[in-house]
Amino acid sequence: MIKSMTGFGRCEVSDADRRFTVEMKSVNHRYLDVNLKMPKRLNFFEASIRSVLKDYIQRGKVDLFITCEEVAQENVSIRYNRDVAGKYLEYLRQMAKEFGLEEDIRVSVLSRFPEVFSMEEAQIDEEGIWKTLEQALRGAAEGFVESRVREGAQLQEDLLAKLGEMREHVDFIEARSPQIIAEYRQRLTERVKELLGDAKTDEGRLLTEVAIYADKVCVDEEIVRLKSHISAMEQALTAGGGIGRKLDFVAQEMNREANTILSKTTDLVISDRGIELKTLIEKVREQIQNIE
Repeated sequence: MIKSMTGFGRCEVSDADRRFTVEMKSVNHRYLDVNLKMPKRLNFFEASIRSVLKDYIQRGKVDLFITCEEVAQENVSIRYNRDVAGKYLEYLRQMAKEFGLEEDIRVSVLSRFPEVFSMEEAQIDEEGIWKTLEQALRGAAEGFVESRVREGAQLQEDLLAKLGEMREHVDFIEARSPQIIAEYRQRLTERVKELLGDAKTDEGRLLTEVAIYADKVCVDEEIVRLKSHISAMEQALTAGGGIGRKLDFVAQEMNREANTILSKTTDLVISDRGIELKTLIEKVREQIQNIE
């Protein structure tokens, strides 16, 4: 199977403490380019995230969005520092005694002093976070790949149809080429007779001229290579895999052969077919840009 480079995937996974939502989408790109957007507290997992994505994607510009919603009620804890409170109380009583003040120490007053109470974040369970995040990430990636495969099947069908049309044009040019030589010889013979009248025609010279013309307009090698390129592309599309770059190279070679045919021919019919062939090749090249 072949894959398009355009895709979308989404997955949401929750555990007892948090809920992860992962969304990913992609467009064409020569290489794999991943743009991550996620909470800063998840930056620690960036390398692992990129490593997982390589299991699913070879090429494309991918935008990955990760959101994390905390669902646990107790993400922080309050710590009572008894020793600190005791020191404050000791010094307050000392101050009251030394300055002859009334002891009006209340709990509400003592609790406001620094470090009597402190807030501590719950210990981060990195292994647990990654387990849930990875599950959401792989779920989104699997949906993403499925969408790419579906579009890839449509691309494959369209490209095979266009290759079939290209083969028809190549077969026509191959069949038409010998007729051009025969028509040229006929025209040349008639022209010589017009010029020489009843005089004897030099068949050897006539054959030489025809041979020179045939050599100039001969496209046998281009036809053979075009057929080979079409077959190679059909086989690659059937085999599937990461074939985008290979197909792009083959399409460039096809275009080169079509240009050579157009430059050699003097026949209007073949020129028309050559233009149709180039138009199809360009359409194929555009479609290939969408293949991973």
